[in-house]
Amino acid sequence: MDESNRTDKEILTKGLKQLLICLIFMFLGPSLIHLALNNQDKSLFIVLLIIAFIFCIIAIILLAKGINTILDSMFNKKS
Repeated sequence: MDESNRTDKEILTKGLKQLLICLIFMFLGPSLIHLALNNQDKSLFIVLLIIAFIFCIIAIILLAKGINTILDSMFNKKS
């Protein structure tokens, strides 16, 4: 097999790490949204809801970056 057609394992590992971190935020964000919406009478409702939405946005961004990094490793695009 030609060396130029191989997957770059360092970049692939970086992409998989991003997806693993994304998975944590994918569970944490909606869980915090559920927790905040069940406790609307508490004083920290708005703060918790904002943090939860930020976690969800971070999960979406990390998902896109992780998939893009994995694809870059497969098609030998150096970052």
